[in-house]
Amino acid sequence: MADVFDDLTAEYHRLDTVLVSLTPDQWAHASGAEGWTVADVVLHLAQTNEVIAEPSIAEGTPFLSSVGNTVDGVVEDMVTAERGMPPDELLARWRKTAFATVDVLRAQPPGMRLSWVRTPLSPRTLATTRIAEHWAHAQDIVVPLGIPYPDTARIRHIAWLAHRTLPYAFSVEGLPDAPVFCDLTAPDETHWTFGDPAAPSRITGPASEFCRVGARRLSPEQTSLTAEGPRAADALRVLRNYAA
Repeated sequence: MADVFDDLTAEYHRLDTVLVSLTPDQWAHASGAEGWTVADVVLHLAQTNEVIAEPSIAEGTPFLSSVGNTVDGVVEDMVTAERGMPPDELLARWRKTAFATVDVLRAQPPGMRLSWVRTPLSPRTLATTRIAEHWAHAQDIVVPLGIPYPDTARIRHIAWLAHRTLPYAFSVEGLPDAPVFCDLTAPDETHWTFGDPAAPSRITGPASEFCRVGARRLSPEQTSLTAEGPRAADALRVLRNYAA
């Protein structure tokens, strides 16, 4: 795959072209994230990017190690606490935090594990999660506003992450791990494969739909994805584009 840090920068630039074009009414428009406006979504992205710039990122300590904490609850509280920033200030804040994350992640020494949600991550994996999160939240912005945002080859990082975290996704649902092979059609009609081709369970179909299922923007039933074998349907049901 292309360098993940370069692709993260490209994904930021792409979203930036959308955000800079928004009118005040569009910033205040309901997003695809339930209960959030477009401005709320951008605030959330800025806040989570700012976490990466904190010196404590190098401690490798999960943020949500306490019993009872949930990711959704924490991020909702963060957005509620700062909701209401003017769009121009919010855009400037997101730009500053977004592009700074690339430098922070590139600068980490080999073998470093960085603090993130429930599991410490390598800089490259954390960069991949930022691509996945910005891509998913870009959908929350552009789809309600009717702004074109075609998928690019960068979603390969997202598909890789979704497949890579399947063991964790199975465990969260109390299911035993199982090998799953994925043969996905890329936006340019080439094929991306993940896992062992000899695995008894197989998922095939468009990578764009696979990534949207992992982002919980589509249900498996709303797609043309095919699940074959004993655990493929379970894999689609628990699929997630993030490392928590």
